[in-house]
Amino acid sequence: MKLRSFRLRIALFSAALAGGALVGFGIVAWQLIYVAKVNQLDARLESQVKRASRPRFPDGWQTFDLSLPRELGADVNTPIVLLAIGDDGEVAYQSGKDSPELNLRNLLLALPPPPAPSPTHASQALPEFNRGQRKPDIRIEPVIEPVADGVFPEPRIVTQQTSAGGWRIGIIKTPRSEAAIAVSLQTIDQDMSVIRNIFLVAIPGTLLLVAGGAWNLAGKALRPIQRLTSAIQQVTVAGLDQQLHLGATDVEFVELIQVFNQMLERLERSFKQASRFSADAAHELKTPLAILQGELEQALYQAEPGSEVQQNLSNLLDEVRRLSGIVRKLLLLSLADAGQMGLHKVEVNLSELLIIIVEDMELLAPHLEVEAEIANDLWVWGDRDLLTQVLQNLVSNAIKYNLPNGWIRIQTQQRQMQQPMQSAGQVAVQVTITNASKTLADSDRHRIFDRFYRGDPARTRKVEGIGLGLSLSREIARAHNGDLLLDLTPEGQTALTLTLPGKA
Repeated sequence: MKLRSFRLRIALFSAALAGGALVGFGIVAWQLIYVAKVNQLDARLESQVKRASRPRFPDGWQTFDLSLPRELGADVNTPIVLLAIGDDGEVAYQSGKDSPELNLRNLLLALPPPPAPSPTHASQALPEFNRGQRKPDIRIEPVIEPVADGVFPEPRIVTQQTSAGGWRIGIIKTPRSEAAIAVSLQTIDQDMSVIRNIFLVAIPGTLLLVAGGAWNLAGKALRPIQRLTSAIQQVTVAGLDQQLHLGATDVEFVELIQVFNQMLERLERSFKQASRFSADAAHELKTPLAILQGELEQALYQAEPGSEVQQNLSNLLDEVRRLSGIVRKLLLLSLADAGQMGLHKVEVNLSELLIIIVEDMELLAPHLEVEAEIANDLWVWGDRDLLTQVLQNLVSNAIKYNLPNGWIRIQTQQRQMQQPMQSAGQVAVQVTITNASKTLADSDRHRIFDRFYRGDPARTRKVEGIGLGLSLSREIARAHNGDLLLDLTPEGQTALTLTLPGKA
């Protein structure tokens, strides 16, 4: 599914980018911390396993064993196993529980024997004292004897996994002793679990902050676009002169706003020219058409009744009247386009107008079945003549495009007014006129309110009209802060709904 919101895409992309960086940083940091802790433990373990390889008096092993947790930087509850073997191959000291899985003795046996001691190096001896001199009561622990070339043996550090967890084991073998110290890694694992939990909480929280910050920054960056969108939404026939001021707009949007302002100027200039032409043409045609109609009526009155001349004059008079109607509608449309349609608003009872129209329909279309559900007292505030023209246009359209022996249904209702016409406590009056008809094609549905559009050319030759009635009706409805819409209906029906704000 493609995200249609640019602002949301910016926020998600920023969060994804930051998330990838944070997750990568967390993994690397976690591994580095773990390696650092293990290296620190290894350094201490090497030092202690070297000390453990020194021969000791029996009570010295106990002291050394008790000092191991502190020297290794481990918790007092951390399992530690110490094994020391003398030069006779017997266990000199063992602390902790050496499980079969650890088996420190086997690890020591697996080590290669150390090099023989160098003959150039003598073992450290006790100092000599003169005869008769009392020897001091001191204990000297021999150090590790040097091996070949004076080099001391280095401990070996290995890791072993058991059912109880991981162990870090330091082992050393000298010519006179062997020692092994095993330290459980549970303390390091617990520390790493705490760090992992911190990352699991900190990374999503940081991602939320990044996404929120990116959302706010994208909103601020797109604010000029929002201003431009708001200005475009407010552009109407009467508002083409509204332009956006640059002010402190970012340089990236200056050119866009300038192009928009120039477009409004061109639209205003073109619209004024077209509107002025339509109004001037309609106005200029009114006078000669009125004169022509008067002359034809006088000639028709003077012609011999029933003659061919009278018939021709009658046909010409019908065409002139039809042309006069077109001119009047064009003039109204040009005024509506310019936002200058003059409305003489009074209190209008649509119920009375509809009842009169229904009575006229019985004379105009006796072959159609008419069903009317008209509520009482549907009061609106508007121009009575123009609203009557709208209702007559709708009814006339329903009669013209009906089926043979078809039907017409007129329904009214009141409901809460919705945007953009909503005001506090105001209701909307709806009049829906439905008629039987051929199913409208999609092309007709989208163009039914276009001027001079009459749908299927094959049938328009048989139906009177010029294709301006619905367009003019919608303009009149919108001039009253209402609207005229084509409803969705089942096949074989056509329905138009007129919505007008009720009288407050």
